[in-house]
Amino acid sequence: MKKFLFRIGVWTALAVLVTNCASVKNTSYPVVLPKADFAGEEEDYVPHLKSERKNFFPVTDAETRWVDSIYQQMTFEEKVGQLFMVAAYSNKDTVHTNAIQKLVRDYKIGGLIFFQGGPMRQVRLTNLYQSKAKVPLFIGIDAEWGMSMRLDSTFRYPFNMTLGAIRDLKLIEKVGNSMAKETKRMGVHFNFAPVLDINTNPKNPIIGYRSFGENKVNVTEHAIALMNGVQSQGIFSTGKHFPGHGDTSTDSHSTLPLVSASLEHLEKVELYPYKRMFDEGLVSVMVAHLSVPSLEPREGYPTSISYHVVTDVLKNELGFDGLIFTDALNMKGASNFKKPGDIDLEAFRAGNDILLFAENVPLAVEKICMAYQDSLISEARLAESVKKILRYKFKAGLNKYRPVESANLFNDLNPVTNEALQYELYENAVTVVKNDNVLPIRNLNQKIAYVKMGDDTNSAFVTTLKKYADVTEVADANIDSLLVKLADYETVIIGYHKSDKSWWKSPELMVPELQLIDSLAAKKKVILDCFAKPYSLSRILNFDEIEGVVVSYQNGDIAQEVSAELLFGAITSKGKLPVSINSKYKAGDGLSIEKIDRLGFAKPENVGMSSEKLKQIETYAQKAIDRKMAPGMQVLVARKGKVIYQKSFGTKTYEDNIKVKNTDLYDVASLTKIIATLPNVMQVYDQKEVTLETTLGEMLPQFKGSNKQQITFKELLSHYGRMQAWIPFYKATLDSAKMPMQKYYRKVYTEGFTKRVSDSLFLRDDYHDTIMKKIINSPLIDKKEYRYSDFTFIILKQYLEKITGRKLDELADTQFFKLLGMSNTLYNPLQKFDKSVVVPTEIDTYFRHTTVQGYVHDMEAAMEGGVGGHAGIFSNAMDVAKMMQLYLQKGTYGGQCFFSESTFDDFNKCWYCAEGNRRGLGFDKPQLSGGGPTCGCVSMSSFGHTGFTGTIAWADPQTEIVYVLLSNRTYPDSNAANTFSKENIREDIQRVIQEAIIAP
Repeated sequence: MKKFLFRIGVWTALAVLVTNCASVKNTSYPVVLPKADFAGEEEDYVPHLKSERKNFFPVTDAETRWVDSIYQQMTFEEKVGQLFMVAAYSNKDTVHTNAIQKLVRDYKIGGLIFFQGGPMRQVRLTNLYQSKAKVPLFIGIDAEWGMSMRLDSTFRYPFNMTLGAIRDLKLIEKVGNSMAKETKRMGVHFNFAPVLDINTNPKNPIIGYRSFGENKVNVTEHAIALMNGVQSQGIFSTGKHFPGHGDTSTDSHSTLPLVSASLEHLEKVELYPYKRMFDEGLVSVMVAHLSVPSLEPREGYPTSISYHVVTDVLKNELGFDGLIFTDALNMKGASNFKKPGDIDLEAFRAGNDILLFAENVPLAVEKICMAYQDSLISEARLAESVKKILRYKFKAGLNKYRPVESANLFNDLNPVTNEALQYELYENAVTVVKNDNVLPIRNLNQKIAYVKMGDDTNSAFVTTLKKYADVTEVADANIDSLLVKLADYETVIIGYHKSDKSWWKSPELMVPELQLIDSLAAKKKVILDCFAKPYSLSRILNFDEIEGVVVSYQNGDIAQEVSAELLFGAITSKGKLPVSINSKYKAGDGLSIEKIDRLGFAKPENVGMSSEKLKQIETYAQKAIDRKMAPGMQVLVARKGKVIYQKSFGTKTYEDNIKVKNTDLYDVASLTKIIATLPNVMQVYDQKEVTLETTLGEMLPQFKGSNKQQITFKELLSHYGRMQAWIPFYKATLDSAKMPMQKYYRKVYTEGFTKRVSDSLFLRDDYHDTIMKKIINSPLIDKKEYRYSDFTFIILKQYLEKITGRKLDELADTQFFKLLGMSNTLYNPLQKFDKSVVVPTEIDTYFRHTTVQGYVHDMEAAMEGGVGGHAGIFSNAMDVAKMMQLYLQKGTYGGQCFFSESTFDDFNKCWYCAEGNRRGLGFDKPQLSGGGPTCGCVSMSSFGHTGFTGTIAWADPQTEIVYVLLSNRTYPDSNAANTFSKENIREDIQRVIQEAIIAP
C-alpha cells in the first residue's frame, strides 16, 4: 500500500510538471484519511503477474503478421483515423447516414458506437458502413442489460443491481453468454459492459441500477461472471467507469462529478474490481470523466484526459495492456473542460487508445497531426495504440470480414431461451428482507386484498396472485375511504410499481405513499412488495408495523409473476440485497422462506421442454374449432411443478365472438369424480374408515339384501362391480311431449321443490330417493368385466354425506378447494359468478328446453340440484391443475398433507390389469391395448380422467407432467356425433406434449 501511494505521488508530480505546471494549484496529496468503510470485508487484492493472467484472446503469429502488414501500408492520416469511434444511429435520416459514410471513407475512422434505433436498420447500416471502410470497423454498443438498452425489438435482461441480488454466479455467466450471442449476431464486437462502479452513494443519479451493488466483492464477482460469459463467445467486454463512478452525486453527462475519496479508499474499493478483472482477462477499460483530487490535483481536470490516471495508474501501476476507451467525449464532464478537437488530443496524449463519440473528427485529426508535427506525439505512441487496435480487430475476425446476415434476425435476437433464463434470474433475485411469519401465505381462507402504489402497470402481478387465491383489488385515493373498504380483509398486499423505462429517475416513495403504508400497517397485516430498486424504500424509517417486505427490483411481467409465486410459496427466496436500505437492512441481507410446493410458472425450457414443439397444440385446437368439434377450449401443461403452457382458444359459442379466457369456467363433467368426490373418499380411506375389502352393504346399509351388497370398495372404484353404465333418470319425469311434468317440477322455488335444475325449473326434493332405489334395484351385467358406470360416484356421494354428515359440495369446498386455492372451482357457479364467465354447455331440446349455462349438463346431477358425485363441478384449467398436482405430489400441496403417500399409491394402482381392466381406484389409467383415454405414449403410472363435455385431466409421475384440457364440445347439441373424441383431439395434444420433452 505504501509503495502504491508513494509511486502515485511521484508520477503525478512528474506528469503535472510535463503537461501544465501553471495549472497546478495544489501539488501536494492529502494525507490518508481515517479508515473508512471499504464496501466489503475482503482485504486489498494483490494482482497476479502479467504472465499469470487469464487471456481469452492470446497473440498468434498470424495476428502479428497481419497487424504489421496493415500498419505498414497505412498513411499517417489512416493511422490517426483508427483512434476514433464515432456515434451512429439507425433511427436518423440520410443526412446522418451520409455524414458517417464520409467519416468512414474520407477520415478512415476505426469504429462506430451505435445508439438508438432498431436491429434490422442497424444491421443494414453496419453492412453499408463496413463496405466503405478500408480496414473493417470496430462496432461497439452500450448494452449493459442487453441490446434493448439501445435498440427496439430486442430482449431486456435485468439491470445489474437486480443481478447483484443473485448469488448463483453461473446464472450471471449465462446472462453474459446470451448477451454476447446477440451482440455477435448483430456484427458488434464491443459491449461496453460490465459496469464496475461500486454504488456506495444511494443518491448517485446516473449509476444506480447500472451497478451490481455497494459491496466491492459482490460487484467484482458478478462482473467477472458476466465478462466470462461475454468473452467466451469472442465478444469484448469493457469495464467501466475507471477509476470508479459509484461514489458520485452528479452525472458526468451534464457536469464533472467529484470523487473526494482518499487514495487508500480508492485503492481498497474503487480499484479493487479492476485489479481482479485484469487478472481474469478483461479486454478493455473505459475511463470516466471525473474529478478525483486524490489522483489528479488540478482542479476540474477530468480523469479521462489525465496522463497520470490513464498511463501512470491504469497502464503502469495496474499493468493493464488492453484497449483503453475514453467515455463519450461529448459528455459535459469532458466537453465543458475543452473544446472538440482539443479534448480528443488531450485524451490521446493521456494514454487512451480509442476516442469515443468524438464531436468533430476532422478537427480532432488536424489537432493530432499538429501535435505529431510538434513532437508532442511520437510515432511510437501512435503505433502503440493503432497496433493494439489492429490486434483486436484481428481477434474479432475482422481480418476476414463478412457482412451481417439479416435473415431471421428478430428470432435470433429473441430466442425462447431468453425468457426461460429470465425466470431463473428473478427466482434467484427476488429478496425477502422482512418476514414476521406472514410468508409464504399459507391460509387461503382468509380475505386477502391487493392495493397498488406507483405509476406503472401491475397486471401480471395481480393475475398471478389470483391464480393462488381469491385476491381482491381495492383502490381509493382517500386513505380513510380505503381503510373502510379494507375493513373485512385480514391481509393486504401492497405492490409498489415503478417503470423500468425511467430507470434513471428517483423511485423513492412520496409522502402520500408513506402515509398510506403507515395507515395500512397500523391496522392490517401488510406485505409490501417493491418493484423498484431497494433505494425506493429508504424513506421508510420504521418497518416495525410491516409484517413482510419483499424487494422484486423491477416491474417487468416476469418479475411480477415470480414475486407472486414467492408470496404463495411456489418458490423459496434466494436473493440478497445488493445495496443497503437505510441503516435497517444492509447489503447482503435476505431471508429464505419455505417452499410449500404450490404450482409455479415458467417457460417450457425451464423444465426441459420445447416451446417450439408446444406451438403445435394450437394446430389441433384450431382444427377442432375450424371443423366445429368445439367452439373453444382451455389447454394447460405443467411440468415439475411449473405451469409452462396455458392458453385459451376459440369462442364460447359459435354464435358470438366472445373469446375464451383462461379465467372462464367450464362444466368439467366426469372430471368431477376426481376433483370433488375422489379426494374426499381418499381421506376417508386414509383415516381407515373403509378398506379395500369393505363391501357396499357395509358402507351403505340400504344396499344390504341387494344384488350389489357384496361389491367391494376396490371393485366399486375400479368399475368392476358389474353395474350398468347409467340410467336416464330424467326421462321418467317427462310427459309424452318430453316436457317436465307438473308432478315433479315447479317453475319457481317452492317448498318441497328446491332442487334447481335450470333458471326456471325446480325438482321435488324427494326424487333423490327414487334415483337411489333405481340404482339399488338395477340388474347387474352378466359377465364380470370392466364396465364404466356413473353409479359408482353417485353411490360414493351418498356414502360421503352419510359418514361425514356434510353435503358433498360443502365437503369438497372446505376440505380441498379452499385449502388448495381453487377459488374458481365449485358446484352451481351462478351462486358466486356472473353468467358471463361461465361457458355455455349445450342448447337442451330434450329436458330443460333452454341454453344450459351455469347449470350442470349431466341430467342426473342436475336433478340433484347441481351437486353430483360424478358431475356438477365447474372450473378452469388452472384450478384443475392444482388438484392434479396434489395427486402428483401424493397428497401434499401448499405445505399441507391431505392424505398419505400410501393411500395415493393404493388408488393409483391398477388392481385388475391382469383381468383386462385398466382402471385404478377412481382414476382412469392408460389403455392396455387399442384405443383409450390417452395418446398411448404416457407411462403406465400415469392417471387421470376424461369428461363427456370434452375434457381431460391427466398426470404422469414419470415425466412429472400435468395436462388439462377443458372444452364445451357438447355445444350446441350434446347428442350430435362426438367428432371431438373420434378425431382424437385430446390424445393428439397429449402426444405433442410428450414429444415436447427435450432428451437430456
